[in-house]
Parts: sequence; C-alpha cells; structure tokens
Amino acid sequence: MRKDVRILLVGEPKVGKTSLIMSLVSEEFPDEVPLRAEEITIPADVTPERVPTHIVDYSEAEQSDEQLYQEISKANVICIVYSVNNKKSIEKVTSHWIPLINDRTDKDSRVPLILVGNKSDLVEHSSMETILPIMNQYQDIETCVECSAKNLKNISELFYYAQKAVLHPTGPLYCPEEKEMKPSCVKALTRIFKVSDLDNDGILNDNELNFFQRTCFNTPLAPQALEDVKNVVRRNMTDGVQDNGLTLKGFLFLHTLFIQRGRHETTWTVLRRFGYDDDLELTQEYLFPLIKIPPDCTTELNHNAYLFLQSVFDKHDKDRDCALSPEEVKDLFKVFPYMPWGPDVNNTVCTNDKGWITYQGYLSQWTLTTYLDVQRSLEYLGYVGYSIIYEQESQAAAVTVTRNKRIDLQKKQTQRSVFRCNVVGSRGSGKSGFLQAFLGRNLQRQRTIREDHKSLYAISTTYVYGQEKYLLLHEVMPEFDFLGPDEADLSCDVVCLVYDVNNPLSFEYCAKVYKKHFMDSKTPCMLIAAKSDLHEIRQHHSLTPLEFCRRHKLHPPQSFTCNTTDAPSKDLYTKLTTMAMYPHARLRCTCACKGCAYCLCQKLLTLGLLRSVKAQLRRVALHRHMAQVDSKNSTFWLRASLGATVFAVLGFAMYRALLKQR
Repeated sequence: MRKDVRILLVGEPKVGKTSLIMSLVSEEFPDEVPLRAEEITIPADVTPERVPTHIVDYSEAEQSDEQLYQEISKANVICIVYSVNNKKSIEKVTSHWIPLINDRTDKDSRVPLILVGNKSDLVEHSSMETILPIMNQYQDIETCVECSAKNLKNISELFYYAQKAVLHPTGPLYCPEEKEMKPSCVKALTRIFKVSDLDNDGILNDNELNFFQRTCFNTPLAPQALEDVKNVVRRNMTDGVQDNGLTLKGFLFLHTLFIQRGRHETTWTVLRRFGYDDDLELTQEYLFPLIKIPPDCTTELNHNAYLFLQSVFDKHDKDRDCALSPEEVKDLFKVFPYMPWGPDVNNTVCTNDKGWITYQGYLSQWTLTTYLDVQRSLEYLGYVGYSIIYEQESQAAAVTVTRNKRIDLQKKQTQRSVFRCNVVGSRGSGKSGFLQAFLGRNLQRQRTIREDHKSLYAISTTYVYGQEKYLLLHEVMPEFDFLGPDEADLSCDVVCLVYDVNNPLSFEYCAKVYKKHFMDSKTPCMLIAAKSDLHEIRQHHSLTPLEFCRRHKLHPPQSFTCNTTDAPSKDLYTKLTTMAMYPHARLRCTCACKGCAYCLCQKLLTLGLLRSVKAQLRRVALHRHMAQVDSKNSTFWLRASLGATVFAVLGFAMYRALLKQR
C-alpha cells in the first residue's frame, strides 16, 4: 500500500473547491473563502485507511498553467469539481478537464478521477442522469459524489472515496464493459487460491478458508458465516462449491461480487497480503527482501524452510512415489510467472529410473539455488508463499547466513551443512562422469544424457560421522581463470583434481593447476585417477601421480570409474565432504576396524563412561579416516592413538570395578 495519498481538486472558478476543503477541516462552512486553500496534510491516525493524505487546491486566479501541470503530475487522484446548478461547469468536465488531465498523464498509468457535484443544497434534483453517460465513456472515472460544502453533506465521504480510489483502485481489477474481472486479476487470485489450497485438491475446505481469512483479515470466520458464504456461491454457480468446499470458480466469483458491490477494498486486502502492488505485480520488497550477507559467508536453508519445502513436495506428489513427474513439476510451478527449472536440473540432482526428480533431488536443487543465488531462492520462496503459510515477515526468515569461513578455518570447526567442491581437470579427463556418478549414474546411464541438457553442477547428500551434509560438485572448465590463493581458500571447501589414467598428457594439467593455485593454499585437494577400468599409461610428467602426492603431502591418487554395472560407489564423495569439513586434517584410507582404539572409545562412550574424552575421541576418529602424511604427522597420530587406547582400557577397567561394587 502507498505510504501517502495526494488529492488534487480542479474545476471551473466558483464551483466551490476551496469551500469543500475548508468545510472538511473546520467542519463548518467558512464565512470568508480565500481564492485558494493552502496544502493540507491529514495525519494517518485520523483517516479510515491509516495513510497520510495531502489535499491540494487549484486556483486559476493564483496559479499558472505550468503550476497546474506540475500538480497534475504529482497527484495520485484528481477530483474534478462542478456545480450541480451550473450546466457550463458540467460541460467543462468533458470538454476541458478530462482531456487536459489525459494529455498530462501517461496512458499506461492514468490517475483515477472522481467527479464531484458541489452545491447540492441549491437544487432539488440530482445531476446523476447527466453524469452517468460521462462515467461510462471514461474508464478513468472511479465514481461520482454529490455533496454540499454549506451543509457538510458527503464531505468526508468525498475524501474517503478519493483516498479509496488510490489505495483500492477498481481499474486494475474489473472491466465494467465486460462486467468481469480483468485477466491479470484472475491470474493473481488463481495463484492465491493455489497457495491457500494446502492439500492441492482444488478445493478450499473450512480449515483452509479459515486460515486464508485469518491470514488476510486477522480473524477467522464463524461457522455460520462460512456457510453463508458458500450458500451465496451455491445460489449463483453450479460448480462453485464442491465437497462442501470452495472451488477456484467459486473463489473468483466471490471476488467479482465484492468488486461489483463496491467492496473492492476486500479484494485489494487479499492481493496486498499476498505481495501484489497496484499493477497486480508481485512487489520487489515481497520477492527480494533485504538480507545481509557479509563477505566470505554462505547461505543455507534452515530447518523451517526444509519443513515447508517438504510440505510443498508432498502437496504435489499426488501418486506418492517420492518423485515429481513432469506433470507434477508443471503443477508445482503454476504459481510462478515462468518455469524456473530447465532440463539441466534433472542432471544436477538425483532422479529415479524414469528420470523424475526424487524428494532428495528436489531438496538438493533448492539447497543449490540458495547457496549459489540466494536472491533467486528468496524469489522462488515468495512465489510458493513461504512467508504467508509460515506467517513470517519475509522469505529471509528461511535463510541462514553462515559464519565467516575465515573464522571456521581459525577455529578448525564449522556448523555449515553445504560444502562446495571444485572439480578440475583437462578436457576428457572424466570430470562430467565424476559429477554424474555422485548422483548414482553409471557410464551407461550417462550416455543417454543429451549434450544440451548437461550441467556443470551436481549436488546430493553424504554422511560424515552420522551427520547429513550436502556436497556441491562444480565442474570447472579448463579455460577458467582461477582466483589467487587467498580467494581460492574461500571460493570452495575442497578441490578435486581429475586426470585420465589412459591419457599420458592428462596429469600434467592437474600438476600445473595445483602448483600455481593450491600448493600454498589452505584448501584441501584430492587427486582422482579417473577411468581406472582402462589400462593405466605412464604420465608424461617428471613425477608419477603417486610420487607427486607424496612430495606435496597429498592423499594418494584415488582410483575412480563410473563404468560399473550398478551405481558407482559414494566412498570418494564422503571423503571429499570430510576433507571439506576438516580442512586441517588429512584423509587416509578407511580400514575395516577390528577392535582399534576408536571403537574401544566408542563403546565406552556408549556406556556413558567417557564423556570427558569426547575431544580425544574426535581426534582418534579423524586419525582413522585421515590421509597419510609425512613422518612427523604420522608419529603424532601414533602417539595420539596409543594415548587414547591406554585411556580407553583404564576407563573400561574402572567400569568393571564399578559393576563389582554394585
């Protein structure tokens, strides 16, 4: 709604413009009337709509044409005043004032007009018979009011209607010639209906109607009032009520009825609550609420946002197969002005055997959008009505801004749930296959993907020490100009260097990229020996990949192939996520545990006897899963493991002693 309203009064001399303003302010007819009243501001708390209102008078005797034109351009609504006992002043409405105003305003944004017949106390007849044809001829005319400045008849009503014409205009909603709502209004109300239809059955039941009523008007409808509303629809439409609920046709009929009966403020209240402006477009403030994102921070969806998105998924997964068919996706995005997801999304997230986006894939895509483009994510949440359904001030309440990554690196811990891995390698090294394998697709399935449907991103969940995390893989093209070492630490959480074991020139690119951009970086790196099902050829480099890793204290090259019968293994992706979460540690190969210190401590922790050594347990857990490093680090971890083992045995002995005492 507008922050204020500016009302301009124009008309022929002596029709009573100034008298109307002074009678409104003083609540009595003035003994002496000046040529022109000064601009008056009525405070918000004394107006029915709680909006400050400025009333501006025009005087031909005191003002020039240029001043008149300026006032017309600033006005939100213009009252053309005529005298009901002066035919010439009525004729001037169409011959002079309306053409003048139209010439001075943009055709696509005409100001609403109100015809004001003053001095009704001087005649016994009404001027409406003369005015009605004029109103039918000009669509910009909102209404006509007959009043009297002398006996104060309809004075307050005049300015109320003027204010209402600005705040609740009829023009965008209704076409008088067709006697029906305009298409843009129907489109907006249809979206509102779909958002309010929480179970997506095409009917607003009593609970949904009450929620809608409370959301828009802050009060529920009484049971009898609900029945009265439905009975009105039943009497006028055969398919307006179904299964004792309101259909879309019935919902649209009700709003048409409100507008026809002059209660269009009801429809505007609904439209504005759901984010629409005077042009029936969703406002920028609604779609893009302010959210501060400091440098080096990321954006994630919070728990409430995921719960809401889950309800949206369930609402549209009509066959309950935990996947969205193309028809269900289309139905989900009917509340959008465009289709936000292209065919590449199906190759960015997990899908079922039919290629339909699964529940996990659906949440992953929302997570990806929030991480890469939070403004776009806020816009999408606005279309599906997050802030309305969850009764939040804005969609910004759905987003968590994470802590500065530099602080995470300093404290060697993070609370983030989404980690980014840049996948680097020469052309043909197997980067795309590595991304698609993360989504469970082997080489055979990957060959069915169209070239123009491929994606440079892949996102899914992994589990690190029982915690579900999102790993976002980004395929970096060879032409990409990398950032400097400091920026590289913050642009991603882990780097994957991919080379083709069957191509002798492939590793050279990875070695160059690592030396140039990541050798002095704090970002952990992993070397992937892709296409390991093929014959391994010696790489044309001074060092073998294994020797290169040893020299630079990297994890040994990890063999990878997506040329498998079943879905490729996810072990590598879990290791990458762990490296991203704990960048100061080094991964080592996962071994089959047979009573190691880690498991002894885990058992005692389960028994409740080792709460004080959780920190030590984490170190041992990391030792079990971290990479082989130089001899100094190996010695450190060996000492840590032996110390934890001794501590665990002592704790277990204490536990047995306590049992004997009992």
